Amino acid sequence: MIPITPWDLAIAAVLVLLLGLTSLRLQLGITQSLFIAAIRTTVQLLLIGLVLKLLFDTVNLYFIAGIATIMLAVASREVLARQQRRFSGWWSIGLGSVSMFISSFSITLFALWVIIGSEPWYSPQYAIPLLGMLLGNTMNGVSLSLDRLTHGAWQQRDIIEQRLMLGATRNEAFLDIRKQSIRAGMIHIINAMTTAGLVNLPGMMTGQIIAGSPPVEAVKYQILIMFLIASGTGFGIITAVTLATHRLFDERHRLRLDTLTVKSK
Repeated sequence: MIPITPWDLAIAAVLVLLLGLTSLRLQLGITQSLFIAAIRTTVQLLLIGLVLKLLFDTVNLYFIAGIATIMLAVASREVLARQQRRFSGWWSIGLGSVSMFISSFSITLFALWVIIGSEPWYSPQYAIPLLGMLLGNTMNGVSLSLDRLTHGAWQQRDIIEQRLMLGATRNEAFLDIRKQSIRAGMIHIINAMTTAGLVNLPGMMTGQIIAGSPPVEAVKYQILIMFLIASGTGFGIITAVTLATHRLFDERHRLRLDTLTVKSK
């Protein structure tokens, strides 16, 4: 594999700088966010590179579990940060944590034990990248679906309450919004699966090919990852939407928008 030097990275960073200056000139309001994201990407990836090197050298289950817990905590916080209308109390971060834990962690364990069969099963070479890809995609799906769900509940509260007064249950009154929320969260992974190999070459496959792996072997790994991501994202979204729906209604099937708080600007 051709090594990348710091100078090569600096040249690539110039492109981001030019994009930031262009957005500033056009008054798009994303310049600061773009530069902060670029700095965070650099620092975070350099740090995780050092951590992974240590993990590969030690292969300690408790160390790997600690890293996985940190990854889940950060992903849960990001789900919370992206909500315009969020749940109050521990539900605000608990929804994301529980749904991602149930889906991403269980599917990662299934893949490591049943499909990949690495020795040991928690080998960081497979466990951490696989969990990271599942968590990242599930995080995006859950955040999009929850945002659509709470926004829909707020915008259509009169319609929902009218359905409830006519005798509909909470599931019946809220069915359309639930479906729309789940679809919104699943769109990105469905699009990625539909266009894989035609419009875009997925990142994992591209990285393996650049690293020298046989293309067919890289393709098999990418298909596996896409299937795992789709199932992890789907189950995570369904869990989050189900829990959120339960929170938005009380035991008498009354809509409770007081459980939501508006994100401060």
